This record gives sequence, structure tokens and C-alpha cells, in this order.
Amino acid sequence: MKDRRMLLLTGLLVWSAAMAESQSARSLISDGNAQYKKEKYGEAEIDYRKAMERDQGAVPGQFNLGNALHKQGKFDDAIREYEGLALKSEAKDLKASAYYNIGNSLVKEQKYDDAVKAYVESLKLRPDDQDTKYNLSYALKMLQQQQQQQQQQQKNQDKNKDQKQNKQQQQDKPEQQQPKDKQQDRQKPQPTPQEKKMSKSDAERILEVLKNNERDIQKRLHVRQAVRPKGEKDW
Repeated sequence: MKDRRMLLLTGLLVWSAAMAESQSARSLISDGNAQYKKEKYGEAEIDYRKAMERDQGAVPGQFNLGNALHKQGKFDDAIREYEGLALKSEAKDLKASAYYNIGNSLVKEQKYDDAVKAYVESLKLRPDDQDTKYNLSYALKMLQQQQQQQQQQQKNQDKNKDQKQNKQQQQDKPEQQQPKDKQQDRQKPQPTPQEKKMSKSDAERILEVLKNNERDIQKRLHVRQAVRPKGEKDW
């Protein structure tokens, strides 16, 4: 009888300790939520991390930790927390919210291609979510703009490279076309004032063409910004 009582007492102590740990985690999450509402995201992060140390299965703590990291601009860290939830959770709504927040963090980093993929994963789980559809549309527009800018920059670089090559060829051309009977004369003829004037005029004309091209490029790059994506999902 004594042994049975001892076992029962031991079991109650273990259960009580587990309940205390669980309650402590919930309390820390509640404290973190209070700090989060006050926009004290660094302090909220500390509370959420403490809660996760007490209870690794505290889903609200991990989800809200991701949100607190996102608010601080720690987007890579936030994505890791969201990805961890998406992988281990079987709840469709939770997974959808995690992918949604992953997309928002990727947008902040201007990784629009990956953001599109995250939003698509979210819509697979929650097809009627209007916020996700809205943000997916935004990410697609920004991805298109980003690709256009990259293409324009590449064209500009290629154009500058061709201009340098042409300029070098023009510099080498007079020596290559110089008549053979004048090559024997070591004394190079001095350019006349009229030749100097023409050379300066040509240089000014080339500079003006380059300025006009630069203005055209800037006009092409000036694209109206799309509206900002909607905020992260909360637990």
C-alpha cells in the first residue's frame, strides 16, 4: 500500500510540474502579446523565446515569435519560424497563415519570385483568402517590374560596352589608314585650328547623345509603384 501511495504521489508531482511549466509558457506568451500590442517587439521576442524554452509545442508562441521578428526586420529569422510551423503542423489554416507570412517577409527582402511561391502554397490550403490573393497580385507586379529593370540594366551595360569599343576603334583608325608615304615622316603634323574645333564639336555632340539616352532609360525605369501588401496574419 505504501508503495502504491508513493507511486501515486510521484505521479501527481510530475503532473503538477508539467502543468506549472505549461502555465508558465502560456503566461509568457500572454506577456509577449501585451508587449507586441505596445509595439515593443524586441521585448515581445524575449517573452516568446522564453515560452518556447518552457514548451516547444507552444504553437502560439512560435507563430507570434515569427511575427515579432518580422516587425523588427529580422526577416530571415521570421521565415525560419514560419517554415518550422508549416512543416510540423497538420492544421491547414495554420499552415496557410504561415506561408502567407513567409510571403510577406520575402516581399520585404524584395525576393518576389520566392514570395509568389509562398503565396501560392497558402492559397492551395485556403483558396478563398482575399488577403493572400491581393498580396500575390502585388508580388507578381513587383516581380515583373524587377525583371524589366534587370533587363534594362543589362541593355544599358551592353550599350556602354559597345560605345567603348567603337570609341577605341575610332582612336585606332587614323593610324591604320595613314598613307604609306607619310609613315616615314617621324614628325607628326600638328592639327589645324579648324580640326581642333571639329573635334570639340564632335565630342559635345556625343555627350549630348549620351545624355538623351540616359533620360530615355530613366523614363523606362520610372514605373508606378503598386500598393503595398497587406500585413501579416496573427495567431
